[in-house]
Amino acid sequence: MVGKLLMRGMLAGVVAGLIAFGFARVAGEPQVDRAIAFEEHTHAMEGDAHEPELVSRDTQAGLGLLTGVVAYGAAFGGLFALTFAWAWGRVGKLGARPLAAWLALGAFVALVVVPNLKYPANPPSVGDPDTIGYRTGLFFLTIAISVAIMVLSLNVRSVAARRFGAWNGALAGLLAFVVMLAVVLAALPAIDEVPAAFPATLLWKFRVAAIGMQAVIWTTLGALFGVLAERTGLADSRAPSNARGTGEPGTATQAF
Repeated sequence: MVGKLLMRGMLAGVVAGLIAFGFARVAGEPQVDRAIAFEEHTHAMEGDAHEPELVSRDTQAGLGLLTGVVAYGAAFGGLFALTFAWAWGRVGKLGARPLAAWLALGAFVALVVVPNLKYPANPPSVGDPDTIGYRTGLFFLTIAISVAIMVLSLNVRSVAARRFGAWNGALAGLLAFVVMLAVVLAALPAIDEVPAAFPATLLWKFRVAAIGMQAVIWTTLGALFGVLAERTGLADSRAPSNARGTGEPGTATQAF
């Protein structure tokens, strides 16, 4: 069963990558072109020599972008499927579609929204090349912390729900997530390397497009995988912990 889910997750990820590629071509690449033009103009004003391109701009915006987003979608689609397989039957009695939707929403918040609140994506000509490694490390550290905070918040919700009810438990989990996140984001070092002359509108549009591209990927992945997973016979394969309560022989089902 896990193998079937893994293949379907990767398939959904490939489809999500293809759709995201179309979105990026329309919404993202024009902003990249404008940022490159700004960078070239700045270098020309400073008298710097033009550096030859190692990879042509057409290749970057075409085959390179397509390969990157499809590989990204397939990889995260597989990880998403494995997470779904673990969660199935262990987080209540949600069906395949709502469970996939909730997991996709959680992944989008933890992997995209939270790190971008502190370290948003930057277009070309923004950022010091000497700090790329430092900035990349902080970005991935923020992702790891975000995932840990989300897991802790879900545990808080579970404990509070058993004592005070589902609604109050959900509020407690949400409050714990917001408080812990605010503390961590305030403690992490700030980075501001945007040139003073860089157009604010261009920066805003680029960052919106970057988050929009991720939103397309995770929305497609959650919606499509839920449909594909539903067709693998999941209705008869709840985790054993949920099946023992029936008291009927033969109801213990296949575990992931």
